[in-house]
Amino acid sequence: MERWLQRFWREERGATTAEYAVTTMAAVGFAGVLLMLLRGDEVRGLLGDLVRRALSVDG
Repeated sequence: MERWLQRFWREERGATTAEYAVTTMAAVGFAGVLLMLLRGDEVRGLLGDLVRRALSVDG
């Protein structure tokens, strides 16, 4: 039984690294999609209008 547990822990050691790699790749993919959206003229205009309205004072 002890030998089996040792082998199990050795085999699972790389699982955490693989999970980090998958998470990192998902984050990079999401960042790429977000960057593509933000480069678009329509989205840039919407964000600019939002910032202008937030900073303007309609006293």
